[in-house]
Amino acid sequence: MIVRVVRLTLSEENVSAFEEVFRTHQSAIASQPGCLGVEMLMDPEDTRIRGTLSRWQSENDLNAYRASSLFGEVWPVTKRLFAAKPEVWSYEVIEPA
Repeated sequence: MIVRVVRLTLSEENVSAFEEVFRTHQSAIASQPGCLGVEMLMDPEDTRIRGTLSRWQSENDLNAYRASSLFGEVWPVTKRLFAAKPEVWSYEVIEPA
């Protein structure tokens, strides 16, 4: 399993717009082949920072989503809301809960 964490620093005026984009597309992303779930996170010390945490059966599934038309629809809209370059980490789960 792959866990993907994306940290997004948003402009203050764009926080609610990001949350709306996320909520609009959350179920469609979660329905992608190999997706085991996607969540929105918030930094408790800086409310402009949001994150996404998604779980994928494999890196191939994650890459297929990143090449999908859904990603092509969601990512350009999301990118316009950034105040800084996003940070991204992918981890392979080696000791599941």
